[in-house]
Amino acid sequence: MRVRKNIRTHLLSLFHLFIPQLCVVCGWLLVEGEQFICTACRWHMPLTYTWTKPENPIRGKMYALFMAEQACALFFYEKHTGYADLVHRFKYNGKPALAHALGTWLGQEMKLSGYYDDIDLILPVPLHPLRRLKRGYNQSEHLSRGIARALGKPVSTGNLVRTVHNRSQTLHDSTDRWENVSGIFVLRDPKKVENKHILLVDDVLTTGATLDSCAEAIRAKTNLCRISVAVLTASARDFQ
Repeated sequence: MRVRKNIRTHLLSLFHLFIPQLCVVCGWLLVEGEQFICTACRWHMPLTYTWTKPENPIRGKMYALFMAEQACALFFYEKHTGYADLVHRFKYNGKPALAHALGTWLGQEMKLSGYYDDIDLILPVPLHPLRRLKRGYNQSEHLSRGIARALGKPVSTGNLVRTVHNRSQTLHDSTDRWENVSGIFVLRDPKKVENKHILLVDDVLTTGATLDSCAEAIRAKTNLCRISVAVLTASARDFQ
């Protein structure tokens, strides 16, 4: 076992020697012990700390939509910054490992807060099969698996499904986003979520239309569950 570990370590060292690993935020070379994001960018990351506060603006927004139990985001989205580029790489550049790492970070913070201890099941916002095939992965699913790893909770996929191949929310203004996702999700087996505290996970929170549509699909089949929300990032201007 130790020999295999040493071989793997040497192979990784050679890989990093010929293909340097760069920070996904600033582009600087990562040093030993850093993964995806350098220490300086982690330090300056605009974290929301919403996981430490049961009453926070993100939870308030989600509560107004579907009476969410808890809600949090890892960091605030700021346009024209390296952190905005991070979201693009996370979502479109085929980096599921980055999604998993960021989910683990968020999950660790959530676990420390204690406000998410009674979560029973984690549900990632699903992609339509055609979009998933084109992108290669569902970023929300990998984010969910990172959170699950930290919280020690199971992830459920295939129960909450997207039935319509709608256009990306980024192509719509705030008004059209609601119509774009209305009625496009279906819960296949309500018994799997009944009497459970569900954590809905998505990558970006703007209007909340997608998460509201997911909650509506769940509540259409059963009211015997509680719903909380965790997202990677939320727009700072929406919560000032």
